[in-house]
Amino acid sequence: MRILVTNDDGIAAPGLAALVASIHRWCGRAAPGARELVVVAPETNHSGSGASVGEVYRRSSVAYRRHRYAGHEDVDAFALDASPALCVLVGSLGGIGARPDVVVAGINAGVNVGRSVLHSGTVGAILAGSQLGLSGLAVSIQWVEDAPYEVAADVAVEVLDQLVGAPPRTLLNLNVPALSRGALRGVRRGRISTAGIVKSAGDDGPARLAEEGEITLRLGSAVPSLGDVSDEEPEDDGALVAAGFASLTPLRSVHEDTDTGADDTVRAALDAVSEHLRA
Repeated sequence: MRILVTNDDGIAAPGLAALVASIHRWCGRAAPGARELVVVAPETNHSGSGASVGEVYRRSSVAYRRHRYAGHEDVDAFALDASPALCVLVGSLGGIGARPDVVVAGINAGVNVGRSVLHSGTVGAILAGSQLGLSGLAVSIQWVEDAPYEVAADVAVEVLDQLVGAPPRTLLNLNVPALSRGALRGVRRGRISTAGIVKSAGDDGPARLAEEGEITLRLGSAVPSLGDVSDEEPEDDGALVAAGFASLTPLRSVHEDTDTGADDTVRAALDAVSEHLRA
């Protein structure tokens, strides 16, 4: 069992170090050689990058350097000049040893709840892995100074214990409140809320834009520190974190939409285009 660990905050982020330490101990509890850990993470911060791989068609290679984690020097760790998603692709397609079985991304400094999952580089990393048939776990913690990353790391390992036996392409999004072990109220299945990072853009009223200037952004509850969740349902992911629970949500990667309504729209468009081409 080979576990590829990455993040979007960069190779030196404290959340990644905590996750590496916890998974390294988890690997050590198995029979020798049964579990293997490799870290392939961005050299610098790529927060908000989603599943972007950048202009890879302009590149013929990816620069890397080895990284060492204090107390875990035997862990193979590499910092890449790449986004989280590209790190996963490089680490899964032969660039750094054997193909992994599971991707774990995090621990992100800030929650990834609501519609922010669309923009998250942490979530984007496991989405990239799923396209190669890999299962994945994205781990995030509510942002505060001196966040208790070790608590989120321990919860992540408990989830990982179950994920390794799950069907391929199983994707889970774990968000943990910034609480001590004793204060954490538990883990619940969370729904993705409708909260977004950006709540509104521009001042009230119709926009009257000059040739250039600035457009004001007002942020919603799906921000790293977690904002006002009073309009969320109790089982929404953001509301659970605010209530002191860790939220665990299954995700689905990009796939064909087989919904009847969408298929009807496609068929109507095909008929219209075909009629136009015959004219």
